[in-house]
Amino acid sequence: MGSRRSFLRSWSSPLFLFVVVVALAATSADGSRAARVPCYFIFGDSLYDSGNNNNLTTSAKVNYSPYGIDFPEGPTGRFCNGRTTADVIGEILGFKDFIPPFASNPDDRQILVGVNYASGSAGILVESGKQGGDNVDLSQQLRNHEVTVSRIVEILGSKVAAFEYLGQCLYICNSGNNDYINNYILPQSTAIRNQYNPDQFAALLITQYSAQINRLYELGARKVALAGISNIGCTPSLIATLGTNGAPCVNSVNQLVVPFNTRLKSLISQLKLSYPDAKFAYLDSVRVGTLVGAAFRIRATPCCQVSTVTGLCLPNTVPCSQRPSYLFWDAFHPTELANQLAAPLFFPAIQRIL
Repeated sequence: MGSRRSFLRSWSSPLFLFVVVVALAATSADGSRAARVPCYFIFGDSLYDSGNNNNLTTSAKVNYSPYGIDFPEGPTGRFCNGRTTADVIGEILGFKDFIPPFASNPDDRQILVGVNYASGSAGILVESGKQGGDNVDLSQQLRNHEVTVSRIVEILGSKVAAFEYLGQCLYICNSGNNDYINNYILPQSTAIRNQYNPDQFAALLITQYSAQINRLYELGARKVALAGISNIGCTPSLIATLGTNGAPCVNSVNQLVVPFNTRLKSLISQLKLSYPDAKFAYLDSVRVGTLVGAAFRIRATPCCQVSTVTGLCLPNTVPCSQRPSYLFWDAFHPTELANQLAAPLFFPAIQRIL
């Protein structure tokens, strides 16, 4: 009963009321929702992955139970019990179907609506996350998008028509998390820490990210939303591994990513100046994560039983029954409810570039 009361209190909060307002604003008077953009392309890591790792040789794939326990299609490769933040943003945008993963070989009709390229454990740098096996790093995701763009040129009959169409789409990217979690702060990564201090490493990442986003622009993107790195020191995995010295989170890790977010904001300002015909938005993951986290009673314990090696749910185990009380599904990834709360908080920034 106590957890039920806590759940009800959270849903009567100003945060929940804001979520309701955004949802209503996205719905027309007859209850239907027309998509605000014709297409939606998704890049990033496991926070957005919808199945691109399923056929890779990697420990970073989750196409098994209990993942997807609250998703209509069951386990799909999403690192969640249900929908990801990217899924919920798609719903707010008015898309009736979930954007298919590139690995599913979407047909011509589907790619005109969008493609999800995100890959669990992937980062901005090619090597990030590779200690666990294969992933689709951001540069390869962009090469995959080149294939999609070529197909759209063929479908629409000309590059001019294709780029006019692509310029109306929304592009969203959440990348950089694994360049820290699965690279810079790994115990075995002493060489890279000796080579780069935190500010220098952030500069390295942003230099690469800048080239990647410039390439996305060259491929026709004109409405681009880039997510900052959240307080990754608040994930159950890092709390259990590194300890907090009595604090709620591993503050030293949260401080590590501050230079990245600062430089990302500067990059977005530069992109706006360089490309006046395009629009760019910064998605403040730290602010949104802090607001969403405050709505949950259990913030540092995963809902499912996790592997001590990967931090992912153990296959075919029974997860917690009170999922609305849990911020985290496994040792790294938020629950569907957390994603449902986060997406509307990101949406005002997205709406400004539509």
